Amino acid sequence: MSITMTELKNNLSKYIALSLTEDIYITQYGKVVSKLTNPFQSRMELAASLFGILPDDASIDDARKERLGNV
Repeated sequence: MSITMTELKNNLSKYIALSLTEDIYITQYGKVVSKLTNPFQSRMELAASLFGILPDDASIDDARKERLGNV
């Protein structure tokens, strides 16, 4: 969910309660400036959501080369 800074100021308690179940993105002048999220979200749930993102043939060496600009 995305809301403006003004909306957050006017309804802070509502959005704090909503942040327990979903991430709230706060915008100012049309740009996201902050994210309100649940600090107690399961770390295992987060880790499980990352599985399958990398291709099967990805390697640490290839990632390192890409990060360092193919040096």
